[in-house]
Amino acid sequence: MTVTGEDAGQGRAARTRGAIGQGASGQRASGQGAILLAGSCLPVLGSVLLAPVLPRMMEAFAGTAGVEALVPIVLTAPALVIGLLAPVAGRIVDAAGRKRVLVAALVVYALFGTAPLYLDLLGAIVASRVGVGICEAAIMTACTTLLADLFEGTARDRWFGRQTIATTLAATVFFGLGGALGAVSWRAPFVLYFSSLVIAVLVAVFVRSTGRTPAAALPPVPWRLIAVPCLVTLFGGIVFYTPIAELSLVLASVGVTSTATIGLLSAVASLATAAGGYTFGRVARRGTRVLLPVALGLAAVGLVVVGISSAVPVIAVGAVVASAGTGLLLPTLLTWALSGLGFAERGRGTGFWTAAMFIGQFFCPLVLLAVAGPLGSLSTAILALGVVTAAVAVLAPAIVRAQRSSRAPVATPAP
Repeated sequence: MTVTGEDAGQGRAARTRGAIGQGASGQRASGQGAILLAGSCLPVLGSVLLAPVLPRMMEAFAGTAGVEALVPIVLTAPALVIGLLAPVAGRIVDAAGRKRVLVAALVVYALFGTAPLYLDLLGAIVASRVGVGICEAAIMTACTTLLADLFEGTARDRWFGRQTIATTLAATVFFGLGGALGAVSWRAPFVLYFSSLVIAVLVAVFVRSTGRTPAAALPPVPWRLIAVPCLVTLFGGIVFYTPIAELSLVLASVGVTSTATIGLLSAVASLATAAGGYTFGRVARRGTRVLLPVALGLAAVGLVVVGISSAVPVIAVGAVVASAGTGLLLPTLLTWALSGLGFAERGRGTGFWTAAMFIGQFFCPLVLLAVAGPLGSLSTAILALGVVTAAVAVLAPAIVRAQRSSRAPVATPAP
């Protein structure tokens, strides 16, 4: 298979990866990794930065037909677009080159992201958010694929764990910045989208190209390797997003009215997610067959505690345990999905994994809402999710074992 670079090639990519961890090369790689972590944090902007200003946007566009539906779409549209288009982004990343796609997406991201600063029609703002989602699909896919290209073995495991830590901490910071800037104007938080231009320059100057595979030479999508991890990740996305999206509602249902208290408990849970991501880098050598049931088991225990309790301290403990589990779960699923992929398949594999995760997150509130009706309350729905998660945790070792068995090449009979 012929592979050309963005002046490189697969051979140079291999030499680059082989140099990781050796003296100055290791230091350069760490700097590149840090830049890619910063890029990975940008898609978090779409989901948390604007949440504090939604009420003010409602007021600003009160005379617009359908405002009750359109304003929430400003928040959720990017995540849905990521889920739908990340596989397309993965193919482009493989065929056009990771670095080239990433720099272009970061520049266009700033244009779409800051568009609400000067747009006066709510419909146009919603359209700009779709553009943000398209760029985020490319950014997330390219950043993760580059991390997988640049690092191997335990180093890759650590960087995947750091990616979870970085995005989780960024969510906490962006939520605070969104609230502070939102006090000035509902438009003010959109200024932060200019930060992607800084990252674009850093990527262009410091991140080395790892090559590309021409579209005509791309091998088929390796469904045998990624189908099962992506299906589990779809479910994992629902589990991952439940403590993030539903904790405030659960606390409100038991009488907590202080936004400061809700914010504090949400921040503590967020730190637990980061702690789970940090732990992954230390225990990754245990392998998916061990870590997947542990991560799901922790999440299950936490969700069950949240679902059965009406005491705020107990709910907080449950949220921390669940979040620690999901922080370990995310890099475990990513490592599992990418572990058997070659260079020419990695972008598409990352794209499908990213799509599964974001689709799961998008449908998380809808699934819980649908279940809460028949069961009587949101807390009961979370309890039910915890029970299902526990069942998946029990089955996880067998699922991983079966998936690995299917990866073995089938012998071709002699003619």
